[in-house]
Amino acid sequence: MKTAKDKHVVMAADFAGYQLKEAVKQHLVDKGWTVEDLTPVQEETPMYHRAGFLLGSRITEREYEKGLAFCGTGMGIHIAAGKCPHVHAAVCESVSSAKRAATGNKCNVLAMGALFTAPHLGMAMADAFLESSFGQGYEDWEGFDEFHEVGYEETDGFDYEAYKANGFKLADETEPYLAPWPKDLPF
Repeated sequence: MKTAKDKHVVMAADFAGYQLKEAVKQHLVDKGWTVEDLTPVQEETPMYHRAGFLLGSRITEREYEKGLAFCGTGMGIHIAAGKCPHVHAAVCESVSSAKRAATGNKCNVLAMGALFTAPHLGMAMADAFLESSFGQGYEDWEGFDEFHEVGYEETDGFDYEAYKANGFKLADETEPYLAPWPKDLPF
């Protein structure tokens, strides 16, 4: 698997997110990243959901640890990518939310909307997301890792039919301990 630690990332965009993708891609290449661009030609970009499926498949197949997705709002491509198994996608519009997606929610795809994200903000969001890892910055919050790992695992393995058959409850809910919110936590 190509990892963010080794400066590898995959990305895709539809027509609306293409220009933002290009700006973020050039920024990352300039910083020494190896970028696989699944949608390199603007006139050939697929519809947003197809770009999302294409990107999500690279995460599902364990070719890449993390990916970046771009469309007009970030919403459509994020929904589509999330249909692929083991993809945990986040739509973000700030640097702190992009960082939190990686550190707190263990997301592996960051989606951005070109209608709402200026190029320099997109670059900073990509940096924050790609340079952060799960649990980073929360080492002093007792139970943080376990609490969020349960959320990740229950989401990753979610089976709607089993959930429905069980009266819309998870069959084996785990309730990990999470200490109160630390007063000095910045986000």
